[in-house]
Parts: sequence; C-alpha cells; structure tokens
Amino acid sequence: MMLMASATVATTAYASSHREAPYITSQPKVDGTDFYMFRSYEANRQNFVTLIANYLPLQDAYGGPNYFSLDPNALYEIHLDNNGDAVEDITFQFRFKNTLKDLKVPVGGKMTSIPLVNLPPQGNVPTLNVAESFTVTMVKGPRRGANSSRQLLTNAAGGGSTFTKPVDNIGNKSIPNYASYANQFIYNVDIPGCSTQGKIFVGQRKDSFVVNLGETFDLINIANPVGSESVERDDLADKNVTTLAMEIPSSCLTAGNEKVIGGWTTASVRQARLINPKPGSNNSSASKEGGPWAQVSRLGMPLVNEVIIGLKDKDKFNASQPKDDAQFADYVTNPSLPFLIEALFQTPAPTNFPRTDLVTAFLTGVPGLNQPANVKGSEMLRLNTSDVPPVPAANQNRLGVVAGDNAGFPNGRRPGDDVVDIELRVAMGLLCHAGLGVCSPDDAKAGTLGFTDGAIQQASQFNSTFPYLKTPLAGATSTN
Repeated sequence: MMLMASATVATTAYASSHREAPYITSQPKVDGTDFYMFRSYEANRQNFVTLIANYLPLQDAYGGPNYFSLDPNALYEIHLDNNGDAVEDITFQFRFKNTLKDLKVPVGGKMTSIPLVNLPPQGNVPTLNVAESFTVTMVKGPRRGANSSRQLLTNAAGGGSTFTKPVDNIGNKSIPNYASYANQFIYNVDIPGCSTQGKIFVGQRKDSFVVNLGETFDLINIANPVGSESVERDDLADKNVTTLAMEIPSSCLTAGNEKVIGGWTTASVRQARLINPKPGSNNSSASKEGGPWAQVSRLGMPLVNEVIIGLKDKDKFNASQPKDDAQFADYVTNPSLPFLIEALFQTPAPTNFPRTDLVTAFLTGVPGLNQPANVKGSEMLRLNTSDVPPVPAANQNRLGVVAGDNAGFPNGRRPGDDVVDIELRVAMGLLCHAGLGVCSPDDAKAGTLGFTDGAIQQASQFNSTFPYLKTPLAGATSTN
C-alpha cells in the first residue's frame, strides 16, 4: 500500500514521511518523518513501550553553521488512544527553547561575537554558543479539551521540568566522542500518575528509514520488483534526523481491560506569523507568532500520506485527526498503487473491492492481534501492549507479522521492520492468502510474490538499547 500512489505524484519525495505534502516542504522543522511504537526489547524492559517520533528530514551532517534546531514557536506531539474511539486519551507535548549565549572573543582590543554555534571543547564537552532545551507536558483527555489535565514530566534526578538537548554532531574536533556525549542526555523521568519512572531522549540521530529513493519515484525504476531485497542503494544512508524518544511503562498508557493502544504524531504552528522587516540582534525577533495552534503535520502508519492520499488532499490529511478519517476512506478501499504496479510490471493487482484487507491492516488492526474491542476505523499505529512478548533484536524478522513475528509491524512498528517491503506485499494482496477471511487467494493472484524496493531494513542496523536509533553521522570525521 505504499510505494507510490500514481504517476501524477511521482515527483513527491519518498521516505517514510519526508516532505510528503506540498505545504510541509516549506516547513522542514515541523515535518514528522517516522513514528515507531513497540514493546521495548532491551533486556528487562519488556513492561515498557518505546515511542519514537522523528522530525526535520534530510539533515546533511555538515549542515553548519546553524545545524538543525527544532522550532521554539511550534508544538510537537505524540498522541495515544487507549479505548479505540480514534480520539487521543494521552498526549505528550514537546516545546523547545533556544538560548543564545553570545560568546565573544578578543579582536584588536574589542570583544566580537562569534559566528559559530561553538568554541573549542573542554575535553569531550562542547563549548556552546546556543543552548537548546525543552519541556514535556502530559495531557490526559483531548489535547485541546478545556477539562483535560496538564502536568509536566520532571527529571527524576532533581525534579526540574526543563531538559537539555545535545547539540547536533558537528564533528570530531568539536565533540571527540559524540556517542558518550549524547548518552548524558538520556533522562529518567517521573510521569504524572505513574508509579514507575520512564525515560526521555531528544536529539539528533542517524536517519532510521531505509529506502531506494530515486529509483522508487522514477516510476519504480527497479529492474525486478520481486528480485533481491538487498541490492539497491539506501538513499538516506548519509542523512540525519531529530528524534523525540520516550520509554513509558505500559500500565501508564492503557485503560481498563483494553490492551491495545493506538498512536500517531503531529506538529502544529501558530496561525499567524508576522515577519519583522528590521530584525534586531536577538534571533527570535525575526518574526512574531500568535493565534491558535494549526496542525501542519500528521504521521501514524508509515507512507500513508506519501503514496495513498491523493495529491489534492495531502495538506488536508496533515491537518486532520483520526476521528475524521472516513473522508479519506476511498484511498484505502480503492488504492491506486496496485493499479500502477500492474501497469508497469504486468503483475495482477487484487480484485476485491472494497479492499477490506487493507482496512484491516491500516484502519482497524488485525482481529485477535492489535484490534481494540471497540474500534472506530482510523489511520494510526496500533500495538498490543501485553499479549505478544517483545522479540530480541537478534531474533526479529524484518517482515514482522506477515512472516510470523507478531511483535513487529503492523502490530506497532520497530526500527528494524522493513515497512516498504511489508506494505508493498500487503498492497498486492498478501493478506488474502493469510486466512483472515477478509478476502480470498483468488482475489490476489500476485499476493504471494516477494515485492521489494531492494533496500533492506533490519534490526541489526540499530542499537538494542534505548533510544535504539544510531549515533548521528558527524559533520567532519577528521581530528586535525
């Protein structure tokens, strides 16, 4: 269901959710790229759920002098629905602040402000000219509800509610051991109403998505789409991303007897922005933001807005909420991707309409696995938090549920789940051969073929401990 939607959108950038809609291309700081939600598979953490929301795509490691801070005028959110009604019951809201220290050096008898974000380090600690910090607010109830409760998460070591974000990986001369430096910003946190502590990390990471980007959007210019799964180039191999990672006790996310939670991420900006034609020396004076929040990014299931939603509705989808997803149902029940694959490669597309198999996988969850007892059809990741034990990284199958690994996608999503290959195969009717009763094998003649983009993704490409995603690529590797 998700390689490309039609030839008319073939120029849209493709990478789980990088630059997926016309408007968001102009707002990279609030562009949500990937969302992961899975039972923690780090040793002795099986009673926790890890949530990872990535933003700000296609970061070149050498992107100085300002690098990739998040937007202090934006609202970044992770939403969780724990009763199946497609309305958030818990939201974690992230707000950021940049503080300019205005470091100066003596030049000809005058102290002159430096043009860089740092000076030479003290050991492994960078001397920063800009400090980036953040807060996390837990909202119980609808995120905009007047009667919802709001409380800040606090640092278990000291009780403060403001956390520091590590600077991006400038290079080995500025930060000799970035992995060790960044690990200092993994915080144990106290969560309102929860008796067990969780964890938070916010910072730059190596981009976690793997995709053969250029050839995919050149009308799937792959010699054999059912050929080798590991012969094509990963076009994101040299890119970084900014990660908001949380590890929360499962019991603090569920409600009553319902074991399944749904999740999605958003980003919002203020409705009004006034550009200052004569900004002062304070960077924040370049514009003035105001008015209510306006949602401009949304991400749950990977690749939906890129390759399912029609070009005319992509901005509309980014501004929408799961409870209103009936307006987009035709894109799932009558998808254009299988039609295009058939036209390009003469592999027959499924013939069951409406595509109830895709509704099951992406809008309701799979019965007996990750479908809530009282579910309203809507697009989001869904995770069974207790019935399916997490699988250690060494034993994970990159194809998740369709390969018998029920701890993987679409039962949540782990970093090593190869969602491109999974969704291609599901789009072409693999679930019609799974005995679910949603369609028959005769409806999907090509349903058992191993469709692939040729760029493999698997658990070995990631760490096995929180925050799981790899250390970001350095802007410079020389230490001269």
